[in-house]
Amino acid sequence: MVILTEDRDRTADRVAAELAVRGVPVVRMATSAFPQSLGMTATLGPAGWTGALTLPTGDTLPIAEIGAVYRRRPTQFRMDARMSAPERAFAYGEARRGLGGVLNALAVSGCRWVNDPAAAAAAEYKPLQLATANAVGLDVPETLVGNDPVAAHAWAKELGKPVAFKPLSGVWHADQGTLGIIYTTPVEVAELLDPGFGRTAQLLQEFIDKADEARAVVIAPPGEPGTVFAVRITAHSDKAGVDWRSDYDALEYEPLALPDDVNTRLIELHRRLGLTVGIVDLCRRSDGRWYFLETNQNGEWGWISEEAGLPIASAVAAVLARGPREAG
Repeated sequence: MVILTEDRDRTADRVAAELAVRGVPVVRMATSAFPQSLGMTATLGPAGWTGALTLPTGDTLPIAEIGAVYRRRPTQFRMDARMSAPERAFAYGEARRGLGGVLNALAVSGCRWVNDPAAAAAAEYKPLQLATANAVGLDVPETLVGNDPVAAHAWAKELGKPVAFKPLSGVWHADQGTLGIIYTTPVEVAELLDPGFGRTAQLLQEFIDKADEARAVVIAPPGEPGTVFAVRITAHSDKAGVDWRSDYDALEYEPLALPDDVNTRLIELHRRLGLTVGIVDLCRRSDGRWYFLETNQNGEWGWISEEAGLPIASAVAAVLARGPREAG
């Protein structure tokens, strides 16, 4: 089987170690190595795609022998610097559709993907996640997505509750060669009238008065019972109380048993999204009501499994070790 991830991924290390215990051969592959030091020759015949990948080590991996792929954290392709900018853009698109296309097509012959790339791409849209969570009966904060400052101001004023801004495309933000993080940010209602609000789509949510928060790893293989591993996250600083990712030193973790109905709905959510594995953030109001915030199929769970002693890597490896699913 293949793990698509960056070179320094300790969470992938845990899964690879669990697979090794099960006697499953594992190839770790950084997609950024293609096409510079990772090669591919694939031909299509009656049995599907065959051929081989030539790994940076010089070893070859027969394509037909790939029975499962863990799409953990694929890295960006690196194009030849001697190309012009338009050439690099074209070459990047060809690499994505060539290498990515052949690997994705292995699903036709039964290759097990965790997660399926098309489902993973669709699930990156937060409005889709939130609508699906709402449809399965999970509690979701009041939410607005838009770029009309007057409408946003009217919505927040009518809501009559604290409001926070959240990024739609993840917390990482590149700017002038530097990489920053955009955390959940409380917003005053009057600020929403700023004309800058209209420059792009914005996501605003009711800011829940949190008693505590949780990160849950949902494992929902098609046609099999699902499992939810959850960790309670207790914040001990004002910063972490707004967004716990902003102050890891102020956090305390403990294993958590979510209510059965929440677990059932989380599993159903991921089945509807087509995700075998998802990393979910939730928060609990003081009255005990749990709210779904988001799921991230590339989310980090290695440190919480270590902090809380949860066998998450074993559970993920168990799914991958089953190898090819029934084709079709």
